[in-house]
Amino acid sequence: MFETVIGLEVHAQLNTKTKIFCSCPTSFAEHQNKNTCPTCLALPGALPVLNLETVKKAMSFGYAVNAVVNKKSIFNRKSYFYPDSPMAYQITQFDIPIVGAGELFIDLEDGSSKKIGITRAHLEADAGKNIHEGAVSKVDLNRAGTPLLEIVSDPDMRSSEEAVLYLKKLHSIVRYIDISNANMQEGSFRCDVNVSIRPKGQEEFGTRVEIKNINSFKFVKASIAYEVQRQIEAYEDGVYEQEVKQETRLWDVDKGITKSMRGKEDSADYRYFPDPDLRPTIVTDEMMEEAKKIPELPDAKVKRYVAELGIKHVDALIICSVKEMAYYFEEMLQNNIKAKTAVSWLTSELLGRLNKASLDITTSPIDATTLGTLISKIEDNTLSGKGAKEVLDYMMENENRDIDAIITDLGLVQLSDDTTILAIIDEILANNTDKVEQYKSGKDKLFGFFVGQTMKASKGLANPSKVNLLIKERLQ
Repeated sequence: MFETVIGLEVHAQLNTKTKIFCSCPTSFAEHQNKNTCPTCLALPGALPVLNLETVKKAMSFGYAVNAVVNKKSIFNRKSYFYPDSPMAYQITQFDIPIVGAGELFIDLEDGSSKKIGITRAHLEADAGKNIHEGAVSKVDLNRAGTPLLEIVSDPDMRSSEEAVLYLKKLHSIVRYIDISNANMQEGSFRCDVNVSIRPKGQEEFGTRVEIKNINSFKFVKASIAYEVQRQIEAYEDGVYEQEVKQETRLWDVDKGITKSMRGKEDSADYRYFPDPDLRPTIVTDEMMEEAKKIPELPDAKVKRYVAELGIKHVDALIICSVKEMAYYFEEMLQNNIKAKTAVSWLTSELLGRLNKASLDITTSPIDATTLGTLISKIEDNTLSGKGAKEVLDYMMENENRDIDAIITDLGLVQLSDDTTILAIIDEILANNTDKVEQYKSGKDKLFGFFVGQTMKASKGLANPSKVNLLIKERLQ
């Protein structure tokens, strides 16, 4: 039996307006090499100037994960040559990063939680982008110098499932504190996966393999599963040392395999040394206090929702996983509706329809106030649950209008008048005297028949709770 050991290095692109060491914009999808300047292009004489906003955002992250935030940090040069790095080195942090050791907790399927250590988080400049078109390769340096926060975990994860849970929690946190849009499709939230195996009970780690630049939760899980199986087979076949080397591999999406890219360097190979063009970064006490002012984080929201609103822990996790959904939920509650009802209509009814339409909570055609108002119509007996679903379907396909007008136009006003409902019930009972006698003789299941017939006769508009109560009274 083998144990999997996983650590992640996550690169979160900070959502500053300008790059980390120059005033070039960080806007995405611009014409190639438009967002560049002498500093980005590493022209002789161009000097870097640190963007203060990147420091503030990095510090906020540190406090969000209970990490040590260093008052003094140093920028280093990491030497390596690659076509998308015109400097032939990367400006990063090595000896003293802005953020030291921290932690976050992941929620496991059995209801327990597990602490994942964060080794460090440091600031660095992103590289450009290589574009390969057949036999021709091009370089776009728009991304060169974009500020990155590299978040390095401890090797605490033991399965691909845990790795994805950690990655999703991290993704949620950086978006809650608004330091990154974390758009994985655009590459502003991507990770390198470090994987090794070892026989169970062995303390020493196995040979670590790095899978580079994965920008999808799905691919993180799939690449780990493949790599673990590859390493186990090599171990069992007696060729572990020959087949499993310290190297960087790439995930081939089409073939579903990892492929060797290059040998993995040790830190000494990068020849780190303090960048002579950048002085040590020393933050003030005022900056540290300001960075501590972060919004309520997902874990805190989950605890509050469970304790104060009485909703299930699993429902709270779903709602708080995306900040826009949590804010949507809280806005719904401004209509003075029950939290449990709001949860059901948000997570089941609305999200189900959004998924079917390939939309999400940020692109929902129905805003939170409107959905909250719709639920209030159920709670005040204006509308039945079935009728509310019809209204929701209508609003998904049409521009939002006044809910009362929609209910009237669709003829969905719920019957709650006792006299009207009793008239329908009396007719049902009169037409089914034989079943009434059978019910009185002990066939209790026929009660559902009377309810069904009444609802059918009222075209589903009768208040179900009143129907049940009034039928029970009549039959007694």
